[in-house]
Amino acid sequence: MNIDPRIAALKDEVTGWRRDFHAHPEVLYDVHRTAGIVAAKLREFGCDEVVEGIGRTGVVGLIHGRNGPGGRVVGLRADMDALPISEETNLAYASKTSGKMHACGHDGHTAMLLGAAKHLAATREFEGSVLVIFQPAEEGGAGGKAMVDDGMMDRWNIKEVYGMHNMPGLAPGAFATRPGPLMAATAYFEICVEGRGAHAAKPHEGIDPVLIGAHLVSALQSISSRNTDPMKQVVVSTTVFQAGEALNVIPQRAYLRGTVRTLDAGVREMVERRFKQICDGAAKMFEADVRLDYQRRYPSTVNHPAQTRVAADLARVVAGADRVNDDVVPSMGGEDFSYMLEARPGAFIFIGNGDSAGLHHPAYDFNDEIIPAGIQYWALIAEKAGLSR
Repeated sequence: MNIDPRIAALKDEVTGWRRDFHAHPEVLYDVHRTAGIVAAKLREFGCDEVVEGIGRTGVVGLIHGRNGPGGRVVGLRADMDALPISEETNLAYASKTSGKMHACGHDGHTAMLLGAAKHLAATREFEGSVLVIFQPAEEGGAGGKAMVDDGMMDRWNIKEVYGMHNMPGLAPGAFATRPGPLMAATAYFEICVEGRGAHAAKPHEGIDPVLIGAHLVSALQSISSRNTDPMKQVVVSTTVFQAGEALNVIPQRAYLRGTVRTLDAGVREMVERRFKQICDGAAKMFEADVRLDYQRRYPSTVNHPAQTRVAADLARVVAGADRVNDDVVPSMGGEDFSYMLEARPGAFIFIGNGDSAGLHHPAYDFNDEIIPAGIQYWALIAEKAGLSR
């Protein structure tokens, strides 16, 4: 590891911030405590401008480089929100809020970017300006879109934007990224099959929504196996199937819910079209009413090639060439940093969390040992990422 001693000296302080955030998780846009602490610290650090309420509860801090205002502005983004999960870690700093926990490491992301802000505001060893972005509601609330829609990119004239997320299973402090699609576009679906209830001994007098639902589960899987180019990824997962209450009753209706993940824009269009065709076909075949609610959520997280090269090169400076994978296999998870990458060129990168529980698991915890590497990466992005281009 190549860590500036000034950054290494921040580790214990930043770890304390991280564990405080972990003990007090907040979800979606209700991140008032976290955002308040972030804003107060940015002012304490001497940021040149601190603005709250961007994208409802987001916070940004502007830090000018050695030459003061002017020049290019680069955005560095972290997410602040937790998940509606009950923690099972038994840590001394475990969640104090029932049913909520930082199970995705956003507490660590926020703390690392705060550490970087403190370092950058104190040293100013870069050209142009840096906007540190603290975003709410990444976990399903599209807080990234809310900040973009609130005019953040134009208000501060951001030219490039960078994001980072921890990755369990990747060696601590190692990095992974790739140009092009890095994470999947997400969609959610709900299907209501309205049949005709009947006595289970007289199925011919009813229209069985359970049977129709079973056909739909099978037919929807044909989208990935028979409608999609095998060289392109798609995931169709029916995760909820609810129907009936009694053993001797054919129910009136059944509900299917699930998620779709795609990397390719054309595949995304095709999948939604096939969903509608399959549901319409099932309705005709079984003489039932099949209602589909298909909701597109986050677009695919697509890294820009030039900025990804910069990110990977600077990650090598931090971690060493043998600890950076710049052609990692894309993830089918979703990430709303995608909206920022649609608005401006930039890159998203993973930093290894080591052998921890997986993301969104009740036993997950962020690895505090990677904090210096994360801060060093942010500092290099600010200092070396072509702010004067």
